[in-house]
Amino acid sequence: MAEIISLSKVRKKRKREEKEKTASENRAKFGRRKSDKEMEDARKDRRNKDLDGHKIDD
Repeated sequence: MAEIISLSKVRKKRKREEKEKTASENRAKFGRRKSDKEMEDARKDRRNKDLDGHKIDD
């Protein structure tokens, strides 16, 4: 005889697994360490400062 299962529990389990999969993909796609973000901001600031220094005033 087959094992009796609760369909609502199966649906909830499947939904949780799908959410975890999506979260995992997003962490890999968007997740960065704070130090990485700060380094990128510092590079942007430096680049902007260099560009401003090369402007020609009329």
